[in-house]
Formats: sequence, C-alpha cells, structure tokens
Amino acid sequence: MNRFDALLQPDRGQPAHVITIVAPAGYESWLGTQPARIRAILSAQRFAGKAGSHAVIPGEGEDWSVVAAVEDATSPWALAALPKALPPGSYRAEVPAAAGLGWLLGQYRFGRYHKAEDAGDRVLLIRDPAAIPELLRLAGATAQVRDLVNTPTQDLGPAELEAAAEALARRHGAAVTVRRGDELEQGYPMIHAVGRAATRERAPRLIELRWGAPTDPAVAIIGKGVCFDTGGLDIKPSSGMRLMKKDMGGAAHALALAELVMGAKLPVRLHLLIPAVENAISGDAFRPGDVLRSRKGLTVENTNTDAEGRLILGDALTRAGEEKPELILDFATLTGAARVALGPDLPPLFTDDAALAAELLAAGEALHDPLWRLPLWDGYDEMLKSDIADLVNAPDGGFAGAITAALFLRRFVPEKTAWAHLDVFAWRPAAKPGRSKGGDAFGLRAAWHVLKTRYAAASGVPERSQT
Repeated sequence: MNRFDALLQPDRGQPAHVITIVAPAGYESWLGTQPARIRAILSAQRFAGKAGSHAVIPGEGEDWSVVAAVEDATSPWALAALPKALPPGSYRAEVPAAAGLGWLLGQYRFGRYHKAEDAGDRVLLIRDPAAIPELLRLAGATAQVRDLVNTPTQDLGPAELEAAAEALARRHGAAVTVRRGDELEQGYPMIHAVGRAATRERAPRLIELRWGAPTDPAVAIIGKGVCFDTGGLDIKPSSGMRLMKKDMGGAAHALALAELVMGAKLPVRLHLLIPAVENAISGDAFRPGDVLRSRKGLTVENTNTDAEGRLILGDALTRAGEEKPELILDFATLTGAARVALGPDLPPLFTDDAALAAELLAAGEALHDPLWRLPLWDGYDEMLKSDIADLVNAPDGGFAGAITAALFLRRFVPEKTAWAHLDVFAWRPAAKPGRSKGGDAFGLRAAWHVLKTRYAAASGVPERSQT
C-alpha cells in the first residue's frame, strides 16, 4: 500500500533543498544571469536545459540545490520525475500546488510481489496548505486504480472486488448488497450468462453500494468488472490474453471515483454498481449464437463471446436507471477499437448530453487528464440489428467498434438521463514521469472535477481548488 500522507507538507520555512524551475526555451537567458561558479557546475554535468533533465548544485557545507528543466510548470507532472532521481529529504519549488500530485505519484510503487527498492520519503513543501487534502485524495484514488489493475487475477477475482467494495463501504458508512451466482439468472441474466462458466469461488455477482441522503440528487457510477477475459469460446490468442487481468479496470475507476465522492462528503445519493465476472471457458460457457435475455427485457443475439463487457454493463445500466438518477457515468475497458482509434492515453468519451460533454472535456484539458469525444452516431444503430433477436452484441465487420459498443450500451440507458461512457484502457504500456508502466487511471480526475463542480456548487459547499 502506498502512503502519501507525509509526502506533502505546508511550507513554513523549514530546511529544505530548493528546486529551481527553468523553461527550456528560456534556459540560455536564465543561465546568463547566473554566477560563473553555477555555469561551470551545470556545464560539468552537461546540463543544457532539456525538458525533463535536472542538475544538482552544491552549496555551503552539506547544503545543495536542484535545477530542473520543465516544459510546462503548470502541469501536475512538472516535478514528477524528480522523486525517483533525488535522495530522500525535503524540497521546495515555486510551482502551482497541482504539481504536488505528480510529486506524490512519482513515488508510487506496486510492491505486493517484490521488495520495494527505496523506502525513503521525498517531501515537497508547498505554500498552499489548503490544497494538500485534495491532492492526497487524488493520489490515493489513482494509486487505488493502479493497485487493483496491477494485481493478477489469482489474487483479484469477483470475490476480491466484492471485498474491495465492502472495505470502501466500511470506511464511509455505506451499504453494500451483492447478488451472486444463480441468484442472477432471473434478474440479471446477461451478467449470469457471461460469468457462469467460472468456478464457484469465482461466481459472477452484481455489487451495489449506496451512500448519501435520500433527498440528495442521485448519481450512478458503474464499472466493468471482468476480472479476467479469456474471450470465452471465441477465445483470444495468447498475446491478446496476456494483459486481461486489467479487464476489471473500469471497476477500479468506479471504486476510486466513489471513494473521492464519499471522502469529500459530496452531497449526492451515490449508487455504485460493479458487475463482476470472469469470462471463463467450461462446458457451461455461453456460446456464439445464443440469444440472451436482459434485465431490460431486450433480447441479445450473442455474436461474439469476447464482447462480454457490454453485456454485463447492459444489465447494470438497467439497474442503475431504475433508481432514476440524474446522472450515470460508466467506466469500462470495453474495446480494442478505441485503442486503435486513439491509442492508450486518450479515452473516448461518449454522451448525447452536450453540456456534460463540454464539462468533461474542459476538465480533462485543464487537469491534464484528457478525453476525446467520439459520436454516438445514430446511423450505425442499424449495425446492431439481429435477424432473430432485438439486437446483436457485436456487429460483423468490425467497423466503428468503439461507437457500436457505446450504441449498444445506450439501449439500456433510460431516455432523458444524462449519461457518459468512458472507454478507458486502464494500462500504461510505457512509463512517463509520475505514471509508471502498468495499471493507471484515465479520465478519473476529469470525472471527479465535474461531479465536484456540479454538486458542490449546487449545494453551496465551497468547491475545492482545481488539482
């Protein structure tokens, strides 16, 4: 577990190593204002002001300082490379408080299966102490996503997702209800069909958490919880199965966002839903060509057992809609087509609500947590037609795969309900400063900022600083 609490402290003038930030474009001008000794030290270290580089400048006695070249000092990742490069100690830098997030996440480690490399703390002193609690919450939520996604399926199946929801509920006084195994067959038949081939210990389940006052506006957060995806009888090749421990990344995002909502005591009536399954192969596995009934009553011809995520989300979306929420957000590692279109870093956003889209996109841009809106193109709805059922789960041909998956989900969302679907990858193929290779959160901070802004403002609760 990553503990960030001690790593951000208010700057009260206590001893610390100074980090001087320089912009690459202005480095030569800055260098010209420095004493000859400083120029010589930087030259000896071959420091040329390249973005992402740093140099150490000896001072008097045991004192020393740091010069760091940063392309965008307003980014939360401005200082993120430094904690791994610098020794334990305290540091101060003239940067916006938001940079504290990267400082914290630059010290993230997933150490469940091997010894941590370096347990020493790198502490950043910041001048805005009011920003610290929010930064700690955001770092903790991001680390929670990373930890859950990084954990292999042997230690994180549907039961462990249930346990994570129970632990979350205990922390915040929420209530959890769970339907498991054959209990799902009547009320949630698509969740049951997808998960029924797994062992009894990994039986499918629908996890629901409720929190908040009955009089507060209702918000539903849904996360796809496919703890491992073999592809079912339409089995994936080994290369496609390698990272399928991360197919519960949507559930990880949903749990983390719920933690943020409850931790900040946002005045909403929260309904968290996680359909948790393992898409396994056995004699009881659902088959290509089967017609599945859904909680909504629609029938679905299963044209691809590897398009299982949208099936379990369909039942969860229907259940969420029965509570008449004013807003539904769902997170899912849903389609490879989204990765082909936008790559791993940029999650597609789907919504018919122009105001909600604008809020999410603006928050993503402001917070360096980008989203990209793709259309719910009505003309592609006909691709979901079936000859024997109300719709198919995966059209033939593969055209517009991310869009048709979102259109499938839309069939289960109540009309006139604000809804947004984020097709997240939940995985970082290569490390970046503050963002280690492996599981990661995408769109989480943008979604949280929208919820915080909408509901804190509506209730009169002061909005916390934008971080």
